[in-house]
Amino acid sequence: MSEEIIQSELLEPEADTEPNLSQILTVQALSVLNDRSNSKGIIQLALHLTIIGCSGYLWSANFGNWSVAIPALVIYGFSMAAMFAPMHECVHRTAFANNRLNDSVAWFSGLLSFYNSTFFRRYHKWHHRYTRVPDKDPELSDLKPSNVGKYLLIISGLPWWWGKVVGHFQVATGQFKDFPFVPEAARAGVINSTRWQLGIYVSAIAISIVVGQPWFFLYWLLPLIVGQPILRFILLAEHTGCTLDANLLTNTRTTLTFWPMRFFMWNMSFHAEHHLYPSIPFHALPKAHQQLNKHFTHIEPGYMKVNWDIITNS
Repeated sequence: MSEEIIQSELLEPEADTEPNLSQILTVQALSVLNDRSNSKGIIQLALHLTIIGCSGYLWSANFGNWSVAIPALVIYGFSMAAMFAPMHECVHRTAFANNRLNDSVAWFSGLLSFYNSTFFRRYHKWHHRYTRVPDKDPELSDLKPSNVGKYLLIISGLPWWWGKVVGHFQVATGQFKDFPFVPEAARAGVINSTRWQLGIYVSAIAISIVVGQPWFFLYWLLPLIVGQPILRFILLAEHTGCTLDANLLTNTRTTLTFWPMRFFMWNMSFHAEHHLYPSIPFHALPKAHQQLNKHFTHIEPGYMKVNWDIITNS
């Protein structure tokens, strides 16, 4: 199956389960919002990588000066974990107008954030096609925050780490029994992509061992361990507590948050807008929110509020 077909399927809603989108945004209004931009994507990516580089430098240069090192590590770790956001945007091929650039940045972003973009594209296609539909949406197989203990476990990132380690191993060894969303024609490509990614991690570990320096741990593993709980805190808000059906006006949440969070997450906080119209690029989502917000059931004033509601309703 070609990447163009995959992308088309990812962006095309199921006619018998989705709201009538033509009654919400006109074709003309959507075409304006759909305008992709290489320059806006490059500026966003450059700023994101600059923060990773600067915070990583402060973390490495201030061992022992923990009043600087610890905040730097938190920013470094979260900005690294948040590379999930450009990977997600590039998988939709909306971050840039150039699709080769989308695919390359998606893979690189996944490498930093411990996702594999080639695998994630198939997984995410099903998540969009069957959002919140039981037994179809692959995200529904994740651990649910049904009590405070499970909530804290999810926020810790431990289930995510376990799932990624096991999942990457299964894919790299050609075990797709648990991944029905990966079509047989795409499996060879997914396997090769995952093996290359794991090979880079193994090489980085080997270099750290050879030079006798804990570089892999200090500059990738530990930062991601620190950053993942913040990312989990954000991602839990996207669908938790929303309806378990195919209604995109009720099954996804938009969370209104401050600018730094919107920046790191590439405007993914406007998640209901994104699910309703996945073709809208990240830089147009705030404008889309202005036109669409009155249609959504779940719009919340901040991630603290959403997570508190998740805890109290557990």
